[in-house]
Amino acid sequence: MCFYSSNSKRALALAKRYGRKTNIIEMAQEILDEQYKITAFNHPDCPIITTNESIEVAKWGLIPHWTKTSDDAAKIRKMCLIARSETVFSKPAFRGSIYSKRCLMPTTGYFEFQHKEKEVIPYYIFLRNEEIFSFGGLYEKWYNQYSKEWIQTFSILTTSANSLCATIHNSGKNPFRMPVIISRENEELWLDNSLKENDIQQFFHPCETELMDAYPVSKDFLKKRPDDVSIILPLPS
Repeated sequence: MCFYSSNSKRALALAKRYGRKTNIIEMAQEILDEQYKITAFNHPDCPIITTNESIEVAKWGLIPHWTKTSDDAAKIRKMCLIARSETVFSKPAFRGSIYSKRCLMPTTGYFEFQHKEKEVIPYYIFLRNEEIFSFGGLYEKWYNQYSKEWIQTFSILTTSANSLCATIHNSGKNPFRMPVIISRENEELWLDNSLKENDIQQFFHPCETELMDAYPVSKDFLKKRPDDVSIILPLPS
């Protein structure tokens, strides 16, 4: 996973899509206003959907609640941008939140790099019939003893890639991976805190290939401003 997501939908559109309120409307609109490119490496503020009746905001890169210091938090969150579904029930950073703190991260698509001989080609990947869809995630609230503030953070879950995504995400230390995508009809079930381990594991499968599509985008997309709509334009054929 290259940790780049896309979201060009404002807070009101997300609230309508997920049936949530927008008590954080000003903050959410500032975050989402024409925000096409989100990089997890910068630990950005992102909208997440929980059992709360309102849209919430969390920083990408989970900090477990038991983390002691700010230095520890900075180190741990770099390793907790994603959570592998195969080990999420055993890893100390995730095994608490997987049962009772699952969330959805709204997105309109995400970026991955395909390695083809000596060429690196960025792709934009999305769902064919869902303008906004959901990554499955985990969240935590951590208390910073130094600043005396609560910080909400989250991670995205990943699983093995389907045939489309495997041809794109085909290199690196963890090739052939993709985000766990929660289908629209199962979003509220994913958030149900009464689910047991076997129930949760039923979500850890790759999205059906026929529901997805992808196309190459400009290699300069990382250099462009997040609000530049050309980021998600397909390359001329």
